[in-house]
Amino acid sequence: MVTIKDVAKRANVSPGTVSNALTRKRPVSVDTRRRILDAIEELGYQPNILARSLVNRRSETLAVVASGLEYYGPSRTVIGIEQEANSLGYSLLLSLLHDPVNADVEQALSSLSARRVDGIVWAVPEIGSNRAWISPQRLERLPPMIFLSMGMSRGVPLVAVNNRAGAALAAQHLIARGRRHIGLITGPLAWWEARERCAGFKEALAQAGVALPDCLVTESDWSAAGGEEAMRRLLLQCPAIDAVFASNDQMALGALRVAQLLGRRVPADLAVVGFDNIPESASFCPPLTTVYQALVQAGRLAVQELQNIIKGRHDGKEWTEPVACLLSPELIVRESSQ
Repeated sequence: MVTIKDVAKRANVSPGTVSNALTRKRPVSVDTRRRILDAIEELGYQPNILARSLVNRRSETLAVVASGLEYYGPSRTVIGIEQEANSLGYSLLLSLLHDPVNADVEQALSSLSARRVDGIVWAVPEIGSNRAWISPQRLERLPPMIFLSMGMSRGVPLVAVNNRAGAALAAQHLIARGRRHIGLITGPLAWWEARERCAGFKEALAQAGVALPDCLVTESDWSAAGGEEAMRRLLLQCPAIDAVFASNDQMALGALRVAQLLGRRVPADLAVVGFDNIPESASFCPPLTTVYQALVQAGRLAVQELQNIIKGRHDGKEWTEPVACLLSPELIVRESSQ
């Protein structure tokens, strides 16, 4: 069996340097790392992960608890988590909660703690009261954790997109284009993201002195079919509507289809703005103005911050206020609102 000493001899370095290159505990120069990696490939060396974890008291494994991967946002975030975990040398253990509202959180946490994971990324969307179990005192008794897609809470590590600001960008854009009868298709308001987008949109309209009567607001379910139904309701309730903001791109797609079926020209008669900037949005007919949120970046940043928490706890550092990072979204203007 090829050992770490064999790799060190081939690369002309010490076994400790090989270990540092593999574990990233201490910096290793680019040239030295390259020699070590070349030696590993030439010799076919396979690190003994179990032995390393016993020595370091670390499993080199992160858990990601997720739900709603059928939706664009949660799935993109998990991609970022996987990418960064892989780049930092962690294995990833995926745990799916198929009922994010009524899931047995205690059972999931107990299982992950028993597996001795180094840390947990909680990527389950905040829906209803499914974050009520979280408190700084509770987190102290668990492996290091960081949360995605939820409101800020003191003492809770968090990475999220500023959904409120993103919806405000959409409202300000439509107002600047001269639209005054602007409809809103929200996502399901049990979701934190949907509530934030709804609040940001309403605040921006109020600041500009643009009215938003109840007949111009309707709730949907994130789907294109739901967007179709919502757009029909808005047109029936307020025929004078001249713009609509849909809280995700799939619902915006449904709104576009209904507008075209009913003879509303987009954007001449009806401007449409979505949220997410899914890859297909540039190919909608017409191409969709939308709000881009850096979901992959959010996932990667969550893993980076989690690693800092893990290292701090491993090194016995005193408690400090956890990071609470809100990423700024960006408005992508296309033909649907020009």
